[in-house]
Amino acid sequence: MNHVALPSGTPVPSLGLGTWRMGESAAARRGEVAAIRLAIDLGYRLFDTAEMYGEGGAEEALGQAIAEALRAGAVRRDELFIVSKVYPHNASRTGTMAACERSLQRLGLDQVDLYLLHWPGSHPLRDTVEAFERLQAQSRIRAWGVSNFDANGMAGLWRLEGGAACATNQVYYALSERGIEFDLLPRQRERNVPLMAYSPLAQGELAAHPGLRPLADALGVTPTQLALAWVLHQPGVIAIPKAVREAHLRENLAAAGLKLGAADLAALDKLFPPPRRKTSLAMV
Repeated sequence: MNHVALPSGTPVPSLGLGTWRMGESAAARRGEVAAIRLAIDLGYRLFDTAEMYGEGGAEEALGQAIAEALRAGAVRRDELFIVSKVYPHNASRTGTMAACERSLQRLGLDQVDLYLLHWPGSHPLRDTVEAFERLQAQSRIRAWGVSNFDANGMAGLWRLEGGAACATNQVYYALSERGIEFDLLPRQRERNVPLMAYSPLAQGELAAHPGLRPLADALGVTPTQLALAWVLHQPGVIAIPKAVREAHLRENLAAAGLKLGAADLAALDKLFPPPRRKTSLAMV
C-alpha cells in the first residue's frame, strides 16, 4: 500500500474505507461490522467516518469492528488511521469539543487521528480552529482538517492564525468530477496539503460507464479498478471509497497496485476531459 504524507510528515495510506450511509439501520449493523472487520483483515488501515453518518451509527459500527480486531490481535491501534468529522452546526468552540467526545465514546477510542469540519457552517471558522487546537493539546485528536471547502474557502482558512496547520481537505473527486483540478487541487499541492477524495467511484456510477469497459478490458481489470487507480495515481490524493461486500473490498484493494501508463492516462483524459474553467465545488 502506498502512503501520502500529511504536512506533519505523518504517513497515511492512499486507500481507505469510507463509512457513509453505514449505521442507518439496526438490521444492517452486524453486516457492516463484519465488513469493516474483514477490511482490517485484508489490510485496510485507513477508515473514514463522521457523526453525521447514521447520526453516530457508523462510528459505533466502526468502533465495534476495531474493538473486535484489537481483542483478536489482528491489528494494533497505532497501525490504524481513524478519521471522523464534526457537524457544522456543532462546530462552535464548546460544541466542537463536546462533539469530539461523543465521537470518541462511540468509537471506543481515546484519540482520533484526524478530525474534520464536515462542511463550512455558520460558526466562525476561527472558533472551530481554536477548538481543534485545544483537542490536539489534550491529545484527543492528532491532526485536524476540513471537508467540502472550495479554493476560496481554503484561502480563507489559511489566512487565519493557526490555519496553516490544516492537514487535509476532503472533497468529492472522481474521473467524472474533476472540477477541483482547475484551482483547488493545485493550491493544496503548493502547500503540501493532501486531498482526500470521497465518492471516488461516483457512487458506483463509473462501474457501469460504457467508455471505461474497453480500456479496463485491455488492462485486464474492472472499470471500477481503473477508475479508482486513476484517483490513486494523482499526486497527493487519498481515496476513501465505501464498500461492504467482500468482492468490492478486494476489488478496490487490488486497484491500489494498478499502474497506469501515459497511454492509459491520455485515453482517460479524452473520455473525461480535465476542466478548462472554474466550477462550483461538487458535493454529494
